[in-house]
Amino acid sequence: MTEPTKLTVFYDGSCPLCIREIGLYQSLKGADAIAFIDISHSEHAIVAPGLSKDAAMRRFHVMRPDGRISSGGPAFAHLWAALPGLSWLGRLFLIKPMPCVLDAAYTVFLPMRPSVQRLARRLVKRP
Repeated sequence: MTEPTKLTVFYDGSCPLCIREIGLYQSLKGADAIAFIDISHSEHAIVAPGLSKDAAMRRFHVMRPDGRISSGGPAFAHLWAALPGLSWLGRLFLIKPMPCVLDAAYTVFLPMRPSVQRLARRLVKRP
């Protein structure tokens, strides 16, 4: 479990799409101030207070420095806000009603995620 001292990102390290996206975020300036936690191999049923591994594997989550959990679109907005190069985008998507709009877009994407993951796996296996 992670202490809420900085933004913590919980991600599915068994998903090639997720790995690429998280890798992009980790390469950005300011990413060293964010904890990135691969929960795919965790043996714990609870990965953070109020967040089960099962829930975290189904949907993107972050734990904010105050310990509150955000998921889906708003979680991305909090991540972007924590990265200096994307902070303007994060702040924009944290202004109401933008979190709802972003979450709706994320919710539409979720059913497509398995197909996108399969495509990403095929692309990664190609030389």
